[in-house]
Amino acid sequence: MSAHGASAGIEFGFDGTIANTLHAHRLVQHFQEEKGAEVAEKIVDSLYAQYFTLAAHPSSASTLLTAATEAGVSEDEAKAFIEDESEGLMDVKMLIREQASNGVDSVPYIVFEGKRRDFTLEGAREVGEYLKTMESVAKESL
Repeated sequence: MSAHGASAGIEFGFDGTIANTLHAHRLVQHFQEEKGAEVAEKIVDSLYAQYFTLAAHPSSASTLLTAATEAGVSEDEAKAFIEDESEGLMDVKMLIREQASNGVDSVPYIVFEGKRRDFTLEGAREVGEYLKTMESVAKESL
């Protein structure tokens, strides 16, 4: 990952706090529902940047607030949601349980639906593995 980041001008640091990301997931889910996928994607981008380049705690209130405001959410709206740690919590836990029951236990978890069978890639993979999988799906679709 470091090599891929360096080629894109990103200096990854892996010395940040490893912590539960439940409240980060709660934030993303809430604002995806309230503001749409574009805002949620910006929140995720900010969370990744803060964690992987600044070693910020992945679920601290300040990290979550920065991510939300960088995505265009007003500070007041973001603070109100972040401070109410129960809002949306059961929904996110339910979604996590649902995916766990589907066998998902790592990210990314990508399923390519083929004509005869599905192909699943779990965890970080090289670009070549994605290409090979997509070529297999295309080949089987002929």
